[in-house]
Amino acid sequence: MTPAEILDSLFPAGHAVTAEGDLLFGRGTSPDGRVVHVIGATARAPIGIDQAIRLSAAVLAIARSDDGAPILFFVDSASQRMSRRDELLGLSEYLAHLAKSLLLAEARGHRTIGLLYGGSAAGAFIATALACDTLVALPGAHPEVMDLASMARVTKLSIDLLEDKAKTTPVFAPGLDNLVSVGGVAEIWDPQRSLADQLATLLATPRDHDARATLGAERQGRPKAAAIADEVDMAARR
Repeated sequence: MTPAEILDSLFPAGHAVTAEGDLLFGRGTSPDGRVVHVIGATARAPIGIDQAIRLSAAVLAIARSDDGAPILFFVDSASQRMSRRDELLGLSEYLAHLAKSLLLAEARGHRTIGLLYGGSAAGAFIATALACDTLVALPGAHPEVMDLASMARVTKLSIDLLEDKAKTTPVFAPGLDNLVSVGGVAEIWDPQRSLADQLATLLATPRDHDARATLGAERQGRPKAAAIADEVDMAARR
């Protein structure tokens, strides 16, 4: 689905979402009258310092408001822009600022939902889709926290070994199905149904903690994280 098709399905009565280059900003009103803030990184474009600071500014403006409306973050990006300019000016800090802006908005009562409808990778993926409180996806999305070639360079493990591990261990493997298995993606939405209805159902579900580790355990993709986190939490409370 294109961004325009997604917006039409989310907001059948219309919306006020506009594009600034490869970024989206605005809001829409759901069929039940709920206002939803929309931001987005689209067109498989990389996210550099200019995009990160513009997105952060939009999120912080929402965080300062008291409407309590959720933020829906459209994501279809490349990885971060690794140009000399971006790196020298502190790209990692800009991406961290964007992620922290989303966490602040969530803490101030604006539920943050990432909608992955295309690609995303590496730091750009972490600072956008994964920084949202809940991540949903559409079929055909293809996320990569790190591709296997990059993982081989970082870990010094052979690409053959990593490819073998990726067959049975989702944390080593890119792709939507693996991210669902480890709990990173909460739901895959059905594009043949109303996206507005699916968003309404998601927003009606109480959200009082980060459920990703629990989902990973239930789906057998990340069986240890939730149990270890619980043990650490209990130890900290003693």
